[in-house]
Amino acid sequence: MTQKITPVKKKTKTTYSVSDIIFYVVVYGILIFALIAVAYPLIYVVSASFSSPAAVSSGRVVLWPVQPTLLAYETVINYKNIWIGYQNSILYMVVGTVFALVFNTMAAFPLSRKEFIGRRFFTLVLAVTMYVSGGLVPTYLLISSLHLLDTIWVMIIPTATSVWHIIMIRTYFTNSVPEELYEAGQLDGCSDIGYMIKILIPLSGPIIAVIALYTAVSIWNAYFNAMIYLTKQELYPLQLFLRNILTIGDSINLEEAEENIEEMQNLIGLSNLMRYAVIVVASVPVMLIYPFVQRFFVKGVVVGSIKG
Repeated sequence: MTQKITPVKKKTKTTYSVSDIIFYVVVYGILIFALIAVAYPLIYVVSASFSSPAAVSSGRVVLWPVQPTLLAYETVINYKNIWIGYQNSILYMVVGTVFALVFNTMAAFPLSRKEFIGRRFFTLVLAVTMYVSGGLVPTYLLISSLHLLDTIWVMIIPTATSVWHIIMIRTYFTNSVPEELYEAGQLDGCSDIGYMIKILIPLSGPIIAVIALYTAVSIWNAYFNAMIYLTKQELYPLQLFLRNILTIGDSINLEEAEENIEEMQNLIGLSNLMRYAVIVVASVPVMLIYPFVQRFFVKGVVVGSIKG
């Protein structure tokens, strides 16, 4: 019995027109330029943090570390304010993210229900606050009257809700969770709270992860509220200490240096070096969290683009 041999199909060669070639050259050129513009500052900061103070001060660091040393990181480890800031920032980030997820989800759930009377009105009222706010002075007076100044809650409660996040969660509830599940839950005697906790939230993992990352990164990078509402240094977040190092050179007290030009130059060089090391240290937690929720980002951004 002879075996039938099927001919192998040759791959057709894709031909590109002149306009296609120009388009791809322009697009890839823009992408390469954007990659360089984003990647080079990151590479430079890391390289500078591992270089010697003299190399950084003289501008000899271009791409790779010059005269590699761990002096900056040793100084950061011995700088106790960095660890105070780390402790406070982690506390604000964890507690603030939990509060934000709870409050935003509780606000989004009734707005996602069609039988909720006035949901369009409340959605409009919330949307208006995205464009109109009370201003800095009235907000400060409100925070002061609530006795939140110089407390950890001033870093958590004022940012516990976000209209943008509420709309994203509401849109996900409306478009991605079948309405039949709510009807089935009601037939089984499940209350609205029970439906939200037992059915809705477990099925909304992608949007919950995206909101959690957005909130955590926002709280981690925030320093303005701390600068306005906090005066106790033991409550400062890491980013406020970082700001002081970048703008004031607070990492080293130059007034305590002897009147020696060489020693003064070394202190200034070490201060400049610490700036890069602290930036790297402050970015590590966010870089560690991001890979675990990266796959949810596309869905979260698409959902967030739908405001209807």
